[in-house]
Amino acid sequence: MKNKMQTRRMALLGIFIGFELVLMLTPLGYIPIGPLKATTLHIPVILIAVACGWKEGAVLGAVFGLTSVVMNTLTPTPVSFVFTPFYSFGELHGNFNSLLVALVPRILIGVSSGLVMLGLKKLKINENIAVAAAAIIGSLCNTVLVLAGIYVFFGPAYAAVKGIAYDALMGVIWGTITTNGILEAVLALILVSAIYKAIKPLLKGVPHA
Repeated sequence: MKNKMQTRRMALLGIFIGFELVLMLTPLGYIPIGPLKATTLHIPVILIAVACGWKEGAVLGAVFGLTSVVMNTLTPTPVSFVFTPFYSFGELHGNFNSLLVALVPRILIGVSSGLVMLGLKKLKINENIAVAAAAIIGSLCNTVLVLAGIYVFFGPAYAAVKGIAYDALMGVIWGTITTNGILEAVLALILVSAIYKAIKPLLKGVPHA
């Protein structure tokens, strides 16, 4: 029985890895809403963490981070050096810290979402509320930690490429959190809640851990 449960968890993880790659390779990964673009790449990470647990969430988060490194290496923009050590823009070079920015926040999406779901279930909080809370926390974890990593490791260089004064960068970051960050959290809340309800019958017999 234990082996059967483990097989089902691995199968679900494989399916969600496939979803993550589809989002990365298609326009579905970014949804234009007015003048903003909201990413959906964090949605599968939150879903697998809510459905199976923080360990699976961490694995899929690492996949998300690696896709970010790959895409910023193969199809770079002027600021891609903050996400990959294999790209340079003029005198500005990616380095080991680029991997930290690309990977750590994405891994922590899964960890935070999974632990929030687990903790609220232990407190016997309504499942719908637990899923919603996990979705919001996971999404904001991604936004806040990525932007914090950019500020800490690449602040002056990032500001220079963006054409803004370094002193103004913190204000720009807060502006991003309160626009894209909130938008992506709301999107995560809606999509994760809806998809979780849809796939819940498939999760019977798969314990959350």
